[in-house]
Amino acid sequence: MSMIRDTLAKVRQRIRDAAQSAGRHADSVGLLAVSKTKPAEQLREAFASGQRDFGENYLQEALGKQVALADLPLVWHFIGPIQSNKTRALAEHFDWVHSVDRLKIAERLSAQRPSHLPPLNICLQVNISEEPSKSGCLPEEVPALAAAMAALPHLRLRGLMAIPAPSTDPTTQRAAFARLRQLQAQLPLPLDTLSMGMSEDLEAAIAEGATWVRVGSALFGARTAPATAADTAP
Repeated sequence: MSMIRDTLAKVRQRIRDAAQSAGRHADSVGLLAVSKTKPAEQLREAFASGQRDFGENYLQEALGKQVALADLPLVWHFIGPIQSNKTRALAEHFDWVHSVDRLKIAERLSAQRPSHLPPLNICLQVNISEEPSKSGCLPEEVPALAAAMAALPHLRLRGLMAIPAPSTDPTTQRAAFARLRQLQAQLPLPLDTLSMGMSEDLEAAIAEGATWVRVGSALFGARTAPATAADTAP
């Protein structure tokens, strides 16, 4: 318990310091605890230290944790690549999906969102560094995709998400995040979310307007287990 409490306190202090340096209020930046491969008990410990939002990359693993932690009022975010055969479970069991990069996926999520639930919060994932191996739409595709997704009835397009090419240079980090911020600012839509920044670059992301930072290793330590076969199946 003490380890997770301490790492949460350290990350929250990093967020506060970065927000202050950027002239922002710390409350304008949400901490999304990336809990992939971590056991449900560690999420329970994080909850006891005040953490409510958790990000998962692997669907079957996440669903198991949701059952184990059903007694807690957690907010579940999906942040991994999306396969078409997983959209129904995502639509039924998550509050947010940050990694929507195709209109087909958005349409399926909208059609499969249960009517008794509020609209599913989504982010359009952008391949901001234009890496061939990275998920996400290209920057020039953003206006048309965002407009189409915003019109779907059971979704709420909240903003953009990106995972830039890794860099240890703060100037390079900020340039990628600034590009995402500028893309969003050009959209004629009421968007309020920039999901960007991780353990290694959250300061640069906050300086450029991040509203969610996705932090895993700085909270829970290095990844400890592989994804299940069900999660890696096509």
